[in-house]
Amino acid sequence: MVNTDRIEKQILLRAPRSRVWRALTDAGEFGTWFRVRLEGEFAVGRRVRGRITYSGYEHLTMEVTVERMDDEKLFSFRWHPYAIDPKVDYSTEPTTLVEFRLQDEADGTRLTVVESGFDRIPAARRDEAFRMNSQGWAVQIENILRHVTG
Repeated sequence: MVNTDRIEKQILLRAPRSRVWRALTDAGEFGTWFRVRLEGEFAVGRRVRGRITYSGYEHLTMEVTVERMDDEKLFSFRWHPYAIDPKVDYSTEPTTLVEFRLQDEADGTRLTVVESGFDRIPAARRDEAFRMNSQGWAVQIENILRHVTG
């Protein structure tokens, strides 16, 4: 059975856990590889937003609310997935949870990215949000790979 509620991507990063953690939780570094110019720093409970700098999406603002920051283990936030129509108010929709989990490996750090909660997204846009974010996470794990090992 296909899971439509959850996207999971993994990658082995040949970098120490502390380096990967900094790339995830320092808002400036996160913005560099994720391609967003964030205003403010990440902190549990804080809402952080910024302009997307990814080509073709510069007219959009990304907004996340930080859920957890378990030192060098788990960083998570909530957001509205694939919220790309500036005419739509997504604030009444449920959010998805994005989790970045770090685990030591012999050759570096295993990064697991999980985005869950798609089954609660309105049916009219659920499939497209799932598909586009699945493709997006495949790109983003390559971006962080280049960022921490480049």
